[in-house]
Amino acid sequence: MNKNIFTYKKSGVNIDVADKFVKFISIESKKTANKKTNFKKFKNIGGFGSIFDLSKLKIKEPLIVSSTDGIGTKIEIANLTNNFEGIGIDLVAMCVNDLIVQGAKPLFFLDYISINKIVLKKIKTILKGIVKGCRVAKCELVGGETAEMPETYAKNKFDIAGFSVGVVEKKKILTKSKIKKNDLILAVPSSGVHSNGFSLIRYILKKKKINLKKRNKFEIKLKKELIKPTKIYTNEILNLIKKNLLQGCANITGGGLLNNLIRVIPNSLGANIYLNNIKILKIFSWLKNQGINENEMLKTFNCGVGFCLIVKKKNLEKIKKYFSKKYQPYIIGYISHEKNKINTHGKIKWD
Repeated sequence: MNKNIFTYKKSGVNIDVADKFVKFISIESKKTANKKTNFKKFKNIGGFGSIFDLSKLKIKEPLIVSSTDGIGTKIEIANLTNNFEGIGIDLVAMCVNDLIVQGAKPLFFLDYISINKIVLKKIKTILKGIVKGCRVAKCELVGGETAEMPETYAKNKFDIAGFSVGVVEKKKILTKSKIKKNDLILAVPSSGVHSNGFSLIRYILKKKKINLKKRNKFEIKLKKELIKPTKIYTNEILNLIKKNLLQGCANITGGGLLNNLIRVIPNSLGANIYLNNIKILKIFSWLKNQGINENEMLKTFNCGVGFCLIVKKKNLEKIKKYFSKKYQPYIIGYISHEKNKINTHGKIKWD
């Protein structure tokens, strides 16, 4: 036998293992199927393209909304803690939470996993998280791509990205024009850090010589807090839209509260935000105490505000009924007449 025969496997790409993963995806993705549309109709996994049946959505003037995102260097925290299911949920959340800002109902989701070497246990766990996220968001996992890329990534390194598509009735799309002076701005609590700011967090861990692999009480508690999945807000927001209770909303991701809120406010208006009203989570108090100033905290992290609602004052009590006790929205400001400007008042109570 000629030992010099070149094979794809010898170069670092194992097609047999990849095929096993595709079979696993085929089984898991069925858990996300919508019986009213695609269920048993299209076998998307393993095909060249993914098909979604729009004919039964009963929407007169459908507008398609799309979003793509990743989870940044939270991946490195997952690697350190050997906890991969949560980042699958994160991936779905980062995409679908953007879709609902424009009033779109998520329809389907695709993932992209690129990795140095396929380790089935690891990527199966990530996929299970993606499936969990899709089930919460009520969207279908219809396909994706898994790329084994030796040398492009170092040993044990990988990246993930997601792509989601949603639909909204033309007359129900959330536009800036619906937002008016004196509308209230509500904060909806986050589940934790979500998926932004982890490069700074990792820098702090390095400088403070904090090792998340340690089994001490502090490290275990911190590890648990950092790996918490991003809250998916789709069900609450879509219910508010259905009842015509929402003027606008903002997903608080990279850039923090102020930089994301200004994106959904008309250029002719502004906002007044009362920082002392913000309910800070303990993880952000800890981060602040490591040596981050307030401005840096506000533009890097959600600081406990995962999502913002812009609503009419008369609808406040009705809106609260759609949220669980943990995620009850509360007032942090209002829309003002000042053009394209956000004024902040008071100081955040970090402790």
